[in-house]
Amino acid sequence: MGSRFLEQLPTPAALIDRTRLLKNLRAMQQRAAQEGVALRPHVKTHKSPDLARLQQEVGAVGITVATVDEAEAFVAAGFTEVRLAYPTVGADRYERLLPLMERARLSFCLDTPEAIREASAFFAERGRQARVLLEVDTGFGRTGVRWDDARHLVACARLIQESPGLRLIGLLTHAGQAYHGPQSGESPIDALRRVAAEERDRLLAAAVVLHQAGLATPGQLELSVGSTPTAHYFTNRTEQGFRITEMRPGNYVFHDAMQVALGSCTLDDCALTVLARVVSRKPDGRGGWWVFLDAGKKALSTDQGYGTQGYGLPLYRPASRTPLPHARIARLSEEHGWMHVRGGTTLQIGDRVQIVPNHACLVAPLLRRFYVVEGDEVVAEWAVAEASSVARSVASTC
Repeated sequence: MGSRFLEQLPTPAALIDRTRLLKNLRAMQQRAAQEGVALRPHVKTHKSPDLARLQQEVGAVGITVATVDEAEAFVAAGFTEVRLAYPTVGADRYERLLPLMERARLSFCLDTPEAIREASAFFAERGRQARVLLEVDTGFGRTGVRWDDARHLVACARLIQESPGLRLIGLLTHAGQAYHGPQSGESPIDALRRVAAEERDRLLAAAVVLHQAGLATPGQLELSVGSTPTAHYFTNRTEQGFRITEMRPGNYVFHDAMQVALGSCTLDDCALTVLARVVSRKPDGRGGWWVFLDAGKKALSTDQGYGTQGYGLPLYRPASRTPLPHARIARLSEEHGWMHVRGGTTLQIGDRVQIVPNHACLVAPLLRRFYVVEGDEVVAEWAVAEASSVARSVASTC
C-alpha cells in the first residue's frame, strides 16, 4: 500500500504501535522460555491472523481461542494447532469441530459429567476421539472443577478416560481472580505474585491427585495456565514430577489501562490506542469543558476494572504515552465519548485524540480492523478474521 498517515485515517480507528507490539511479544516469549513452558497465546484479544503469525515467528506454539467461530476462522487461515479454552457443550458445536479436526490438531475443555458423556457419545458414534482437557477452577470461581475437590476431579478424569469418544490430554485453568486487584495491605505486584503462585500450585496439586488415583503420569499430562497479569510473574516448579507445560496469555500483546492499574505493565508498554476525533465541545458551567469524541461504547466498550478511571485514558503525547492533563472519559453513549476536561482546553473541532482503552480485548470485535503504525505513518492494515456465522450474527443485531 502507498504511504498513509494518521490524519488520513477514518475515526474511530484501532492503532497498534509496532515497536511496542514487538517489544511485548519478545518479552512474553522470553518469559515462557525462561520458565520452560510453551507459549500458546490467546488470540481472542486481537482476532488477527496477521498478528498471530507474528507471534509464531517470535516463538509461540499454537494458539488458544475462546469460541468455535474463532477456531473456524483461524483454521481457515492456516493455523493447525488450536486449543479451545472453553467448556464446549452441544452437538451443534461438535458438528462444526469435526471438519476442523481433519485440518488441525484441535483440543477443547470439559468440566461436568453431563458434558463429558454428551461429547463422548457424539464423537464415538462418528468413529472419532476428541482431545480434551479437564478444566480446573484454581480460585476464580467461574467454570472448572474446584482444585481441592479431589473426589470430583478423579470422577471427571476417570469418566473422560473411560469414554470411547474422548482422550484426556491435560488440565487447564484460568486465574481470572488476578483481575480483582490486591487484598487489604497488599501491593498490586504482591497480589499478582500471590495469584500466579496459587494458579500454578493448585493446578499441580490437581495433577498429583490424579496421579495418586492412577489417572495421570508426570511428563504425559499437559498442564496449562493462563492470564496476562499472572504470566508476567509466573515461575515454574516441580511437584512430584509434574510441571506446568504451557501458558496462554492474550492481552499481553497490547496491554491496556486495566493492566497498568493491576501492575502487570506500564503505560509505556501499551501498544493499542483508539484514535478518535473531536466532534463537538461546550463549557460545563463550572470552568471546565465537555469535549465530545466520535468513540463511544461501540469503540471503547463500557468495561471498567480495578484502578481504572472512566472509560479509557486519553493521551496528550501518544509517542511517549503521556496522559492528557485533567481529562477523563466520564461517560459513553453508543457513538459518543464524553470527555471532561477540568479548566481550559486547547482541543478544537476536528482535532484527533488517542485513547488507551480500559480493556483491549474488546476493541477487535468492535472496530474489526487494526492500523499498524510507526510514528505517524501507517505501515500495515490487519483485518479481524471471523467465521461467517459471527459476521451474520453481528449484521443482524440492532
